[in-house]
Amino acid sequence: MSSQDNAGNVKGGSGVKVLIVIGCLIIIALICVIVILLLPKEEKQEETRNVVVTQDNVEEVVEQMEKSEPVEPGYFQTSMTNEWHFADGTSASADSYVANVESNTNDIYFDLVLAEDETHFVYKSPVIPRGAHLDNIVLDEDLDPGTYDCVMIYHLVDEKQSTVSTLRIAMTIHVDG
Repeated sequence: MSSQDNAGNVKGGSGVKVLIVIGCLIIIALICVIVILLLPKEEKQEETRNVVVTQDNVEEVVEQMEKSEPVEPGYFQTSMTNEWHFADGTSASADSYVANVESNTNDIYFDLVLAEDETHFVYKSPVIPRGAHLDNIVLDEDLDPGTYDCVMIYHLVDEKQSTVSTLRIAMTIHVDG
């Protein structure tokens, strides 16, 4: 039997309460662990790369393209080099590259502006259809030698070539001399 103190309280009852609370916490923790273990796990997606099309694999590549999901309308993927080097302000850049990937839903064009003054256009691209690309780009403006921080402003366009959405990407231009 438990003993009572002068106030009539039962001694030893608080130890039982602590054990009950600890037991409940352990049960709750076990339930959480079981729920976490039973939740469906996300499958890790493997990286896919573009494939060079040859006579031998053309049917397989076309089949994969038909199965691939296009980018949602209003969104688009970019493929570009973000540093362009020019021998001088009027030469073509051998490392300039901008593509409108096949999975996009619309055509694109881009404007290249100086980061310090986004009203200063140094290049305005033509419209790039899905699956096409530009390279060996020559700037619209003869820039002095130096390094220029720029912003490439992509425009996703509809059938009437009206802008649907835009995306800004920082890039650098190097003009040697």
